[in-house]
Amino acid sequence: MKLPRRKLPWVVLAVTSSVILALALIPVKVESREALFEIPRGTWARRSAGISQEVLPSEIRLVLGLSDVLVLKNLDDVPQIFGPTLIMPGQSFRLPFSTASEYQFECTAHASGQMKVIVAEGPTTPWSRLHFRINYLATRLVSL
Repeated sequence: MKLPRRKLPWVVLAVTSSVILALALIPVKVESREALFEIPRGTWARRSAGISQEVLPSEIRLVLGLSDVLVLKNLDDVPQIFGPTLIMPGQSFRLPFSTASEYQFECTAHASGQMKVIVAEGPTTPWSRLHFRINYLATRLVSL
């Protein structure tokens, strides 16, 4: 059965509205709440040799309820400091966040010696869920 041409825009509008409504109403779920960042082997040696290389982002963004556990894994041959914590070679450090805020940490893996962690509120309202999903999709498309 073929749809009359004048009904086609209404069908498209209905389908589009249904998809947007579903994206706004369905809670956002993730497989893991951990955001893993690794300090590569040789980081300290390159820095000691005067080679400036950022191995971790200077700013990490997390979202409460979705990706609110920062995991740093030290693959380097020497200990690294993150905040008040000494991370030995081969060890991982997990830092869960429960409050949305901006945090500043000392970090020896950075040339600047600092790392900022921004923890945003999780999407709890329909509009915030829709906004989160659109931003998530946009960042994935840009990185392709």
